[in-house]
Amino acid sequence: MVRACSRRSLVSNRLLSPAQVALATLGVALTLLLSALDQTVVGVAMPRIVRDLHGLELYAWVTTAYLVASTATLPVAGKLGDMFGRKPFLIAGIAGFVTASALCGLSQNMVELVVFRAVQGVFAGTLFASTFAVLADIFPPAQMARMSGVFGAVFGLSSLVGPTLGGVLTDGPGWRWAFFVNVPVGALAMTLVATRLPFVRGSRLRLGNIDWTGATVLTAGLSSLLVALTVTRDHAWLSFPVLGLLGVAAVLVAAFAIVERRAAHPIVPLELFRRNVFAVPAVIAFFSAIGMFGTVTFVPLLYQGLLGTSATNSGQLLTPMMLAVVVTATPAGALLARIPRYRFVGTAALATMILGLVLLAQVGMHTGPWEVARDIVIVGAGLGVTFPLTIAVVQAGVSHELVGVATSQVNFWRSLGGAIGTAVLGSILANRLPGGVLSGPALAGTLHELFLVAGAVAAVALVATLFLREVPFSRGAAAGAGAEPEVRRAA
Repeated sequence: MVRACSRRSLVSNRLLSPAQVALATLGVALTLLLSALDQTVVGVAMPRIVRDLHGLELYAWVTTAYLVASTATLPVAGKLGDMFGRKPFLIAGIAGFVTASALCGLSQNMVELVVFRAVQGVFAGTLFASTFAVLADIFPPAQMARMSGVFGAVFGLSSLVGPTLGGVLTDGPGWRWAFFVNVPVGALAMTLVATRLPFVRGSRLRLGNIDWTGATVLTAGLSSLLVALTVTRDHAWLSFPVLGLLGVAAVLVAAFAIVERRAAHPIVPLELFRRNVFAVPAVIAFFSAIGMFGTVTFVPLLYQGLLGTSATNSGQLLTPMMLAVVVTATPAGALLARIPRYRFVGTAALATMILGLVLLAQVGMHTGPWEVARDIVIVGAGLGVTFPLTIAVVQAGVSHELVGVATSQVNFWRSLGGAIGTAVLGSILANRLPGGVLSGPALAGTLHELFLVAGAVAAVALVATLFLREVPFSRGAAAGAGAEPEVRRAA
């Protein structure tokens, strides 16, 4: 059965029964959990993987290949979902991700693992681009704000259970099951998405309308930038490899802007950046991610170097922060839909996050672990609100035909902010510590500076919230703009 209707009436006109809405949402949530969980599970298994496959020199590239591929895929997958519908890309993404996961588990050497992780990253980017955007195919704007909070909590949940699950699998059946575990989860997600999620196609473009040139140039430019940021771990910023890759990235990004201005159907419509409801959330996502990744990356070092905690326990001690994200994200989504001046909710959340970073900057040799736990809970509480704030505003403020590309762009800027923040803060750490001493007063002083820098950068996101134009979620300012989508009920 095929009917044309606006996306806001899918539930109200009973094209979807309550049971189908619940099962479709569960399928999409499992898809998000599948892709998000993988990153934390594999991280725990990496030492055992390197020991068995004998490839320490490629250790970092297992993560880098995945990060570069997934981040570079985000904008392209978001646009293609807008053009051809998000359901096919979710199904293809799940199938490809599960297949690549199985291949990773079957790897016989580190080179194979790196290659398969890159393939896995391509499909992970496809899933990240589609999971949040597909909410616009199911829920009206007011409910989307609440569901963005729920999905933000799902993302945080992956960081809670991932390390423990990774440890259990690695110590039990073996590290290969850190990848094989994706197969049954993916099969369940695939079944629910294929049978319960409606197919919604907003535009009637064809393969010939795809901006292949723009997609190629953008992917090459982002890959060069992300690899450049990655190699700063063992190369100076002014070294030839880093400067060369940054130069290539700058040229390609500039070329991409020129290509997009001339494209009939650009991969990233540049006019989006002139819209307040897109540009401001992108700024918030980018700069808040620097604070988030600064905490996730350097708090374990704080625990180990200043408080004498073991490496294993220091990773687990991040749990309070992610628990705070889970606890605040869901009610924050509901709160945004009820408060007319909800930008000030974002302002308060960023102020809370900055307070936590400032408190972390005061940690010294004699600080107790419970004080650090308090500080990261404060960071997580503020951070949890930014997920529904950025996603819900964008989805309510742009037309249906742009929901995918706009949502994927917000997630892209969040990922890019994390990559840049980790690289820059890591460089500060390397340059400030004399002889690489990772303990004592020298480390305390350096971490003090790092967390203050992260807080100052997060302050940019706080200021940006003050300029956010509130879109009433009850109707969605631009929800009815553009082509009416075709809706096909799932079997």
